[in-house]
Order: sequence, then C-alpha cells, then structure tokens
Amino acid sequence: MRQCLTALILSSLIAVSASPMVSAQIGQPDIIQEHWYHSYATLTLDLNEWSDDYPEIVEMFSIGKTELGREIWMLQISDWEGGACLSIEFEGCERFKEIGEGEMERKEVVYIDGGHHGNEHLGTELAFLVAEYYIEGWANGDQAVIDLLATTELHILIMLNADGNDFDTRWNVNQVDLNRNYDHYWNTCDSTQPGSSAFSESETLANSIYMNDVVPDADLYITMHTGVWIMLYPWGKWPEQPSDWEMYHHIRDEVNSNISDIPIRNANQGLYPNCGTSRDYGYGIMGYPTFTFETDDEQFLLGTVEALSDRLGEELDVMHYLIENVWYWRARLVVDSLEVEEGKVRLSVSNLGHSSTSNATLLYFEDEDSMEFWLPGSNEPMEVTGNMDIHERKSDFNFSTPGYGFAVNATNSTVTTLDFTGAPISSEGVWALYYQKRVIDSSMWTSELVNEDVAEVRVDDSGLLPAPTMLFVFIAFALATINGRNMKFEQ
Repeated sequence: MRQCLTALILSSLIAVSASPMVSAQIGQPDIIQEHWYHSYATLTLDLNEWSDDYPEIVEMFSIGKTELGREIWMLQISDWEGGACLSIEFEGCERFKEIGEGEMERKEVVYIDGGHHGNEHLGTELAFLVAEYYIEGWANGDQAVIDLLATTELHILIMLNADGNDFDTRWNVNQVDLNRNYDHYWNTCDSTQPGSSAFSESETLANSIYMNDVVPDADLYITMHTGVWIMLYPWGKWPEQPSDWEMYHHIRDEVNSNISDIPIRNANQGLYPNCGTSRDYGYGIMGYPTFTFETDDEQFLLGTVEALSDRLGEELDVMHYLIENVWYWRARLVVDSLEVEEGKVRLSVSNLGHSSTSNATLLYFEDEDSMEFWLPGSNEPMEVTGNMDIHERKSDFNFSTPGYGFAVNATNSTVTTLDFTGAPISSEGVWALYYQKRVIDSSMWTSELVNEDVAEVRVDDSGLLPAPTMLFVFIAFALATINGRNMKFEQ
C-alpha cells in the first residue's frame, strides 16, 4: 500500500565534415598524444554506436543546431533501468534513486560540456573521455561505475561548437567567441568577439535552454577548454572569492593533496579577467558549483618529458573525484534533535555537505493529509503550491530574523530556537526542512523530511512523544520544487 501511494504521488508530478584528423574510440587517450581528434562526423558515429550498444544507460539526442545546421549532441548517462524502477513503478522513476524501502529522492546531476572553442580540441576530447570511462566501465562490470550510475545522472555535451571544430577555429561561423556570449555581465570586460548580444548565437542559446529546462538544479557543472594546465572557479569578472569559497577551497586542497598538483584558482586571478562565460553563468545565474578545466595543448609539456596523455590521465582522475563525491557539493542538512515545548522549537542541525547555507527554516504540517504548512512566526498556514516561493516573500518572512530562520556553515552544526507559537502543534504533526543548497543567491532550494525519530513534542508534563512519519506529503512537496524539469529535453 505504501509503495502504491508513493507511486501515485510521483506519477502525478513529474554532411561529412573536414577536420584536423579523424578518431574513433580506439586507444584514447594515446591517439590524442599524436594529435588525432574528433570531427563532427566521427563524433556522431561514436555517440550513435554508444547509444545503440548500451541503451540501458545511454540516451543520445540533439538539443539544437549550430549556425551551420549541425546537431548539438547531448548524452545522458545513467542506469535508466535500475534503482527505483526495480521496486516501484511510476513515471520518471529512472531519474530517482531509492534511499530506503519505498523512499526515493532524485539522483545527483552532473553537467559537462566541451568544445566551446573549435580549435581547443583537447577540451572536446576530455569530455569524450569522461563519457567513455563511465560507459565502458559499466559495460565491463566495474562495480564502482555501476554503483555511481545507479545514483547519478551524467549530462555530457561533448562538442558545442561543431562548426568551429571542423574549421579548426576558436570562433563559431559568425566569428563569435561562444564563451563570451552568455548572459552574465555580457560584454563588460575587455573581450573579443562577444557577439551582438547575450545568447545571440544558436549554440549558446541551446546550451542555456538545456541548463534552465533540464538541469536547473545540477549538483556540478564543468566546462572543458584547452590552453594552459589549470582549473578555474568563479569569478572571471572579479578577483574576489565566490560566496561558496569554503567548497571551492576544500576541493582545491583535497585535489592538490591527494590527486594532482594542477593549479586551482579564481578565474580572474588564475588566468585573466573574463565576462560572459558559461562558468560564471552556471554559478551566478543557475547556482551550480562550476569549474573550467583547461588542459595543455602540446604533445609533450615544455621543459619536461611528461606525455600529454599522462597529464590527461591526471585530469580524468580529478574528474572522477568531483563526480564520485558530487553528493557533497551542496549543503546537506540533517536534524539531530527537534524538541517542541509551548510552541518553541529547539532545533539542532548538522551540515554533512561542503557548502554552507545562509537560508534555512522549518515547516510544520498538522497531519499526514494536510496540504497546508506553517512557518515560524506565522499566525496562519501557507498552501502547498508548485513553486514554493517562501524565499521570495521578503515582506513577511525573513530568514535572518531571530526565531524565523538559521544558517549552517559547511561541515558544521548549529542549534537554534524557532517560534511556532502561532501553529497548532501536536504529536500528529510532520516537520520538514526548507533551505537553499548553497550560499550563492541563485542556488536552488530543497525540502527534506525530518526523521520521525528525532521529532519530539511535549504534550504535557509526562514526557515527550514522537511525531509520526508523513512520507507522502514530503515527496509531493519536494517534487513540486522540481516540477518535472528533470524529464528528457525536447525541442
């Protein structure tokens, strides 16, 4: 019965081209060392082969066309047949993972693109190699890869600028630098060829539509480039550290201590001032944690005997670290204790993630059938809606007001008291956390059920009684924020 009700709720929501040289999936990355790269035609052949051979994990489709009419291919890689689909039937189950009997949450989402600049072929090939690693790992029975694809979606756009790739030029056919064409402080730096306006080019427009319509709440975004050996995080426009500096510094320190000595820096300081980039759009507009991967474009590194393929191997190891730990790249709040007495809620919360949140609060449902919830400090309930715009009601709800909301730093804990004296609290009620995933203002919001074992309500002097589980309202509420946007992109 429990699974049937869960399923009911879930189902209700949710030209052959010239090229530098030709490659197929044979011996990479060694062939890259010899400067053999994909053309649009050979990439199309390889992606179609993956799609045909491994339909259980690979979905391939076009998200738009280049200015010359070439398809912009997207790969979605995940275990579309396993996970939640094995135990319960509902529309879109392939995009969820099972976290307990009859309990599900959406998979982690990783977005990767390559080939903004047509002559930066190694950026394209690095995106290809990431896809190859997880597809072939699954096909070869690599248990770590199998486990990851059961809980994670990889969205990989390998070659955005197919026209520029085949002409071996940085620009697209309109002589526009696609990585200066995004709507984040567009044309406010000394840039060359940013285009006539933000998203003036069909390639960047298609990429932005996919970001907004399919992966609006991605847990990681990486864009692949070529030039120097460095990883860049926001901002390109300013030298200041981003709001989520704790997360970026943690990743930097972990990578440099355990995986690679690749420099990891703010883009403005690590490279040069740059505006209108996909990286800063991804972070500043979408709220993703974002990185630009730059890799060397020489066969052998100057002053060394290190082969390019070895350096690419290091970058792949870094990619595996970022993808396999993607669960941590947001705030992950867990309620350690929740005690209610005379309308005051004493809340102890730990953050298991490596991102802070400055906007968090608690919601109260009167019972498991309620379609209304109470906020701290309110004298009347709010109705459950599709967009759950609590954070937009600045006039009557402020997370920084004592008794209303709270903040939690990365990998830290906090204790706070919230004012629910206006709510009809009883032992039949249900509690849920509502908070922003990261500090950046554009970050998405989430709602999560408070474990019944820690929610206690003092009903009289005799003691504390636990609040009952209300899985169904929680799922409906959480999925309302997703609003079916994880469904496959359709033009």
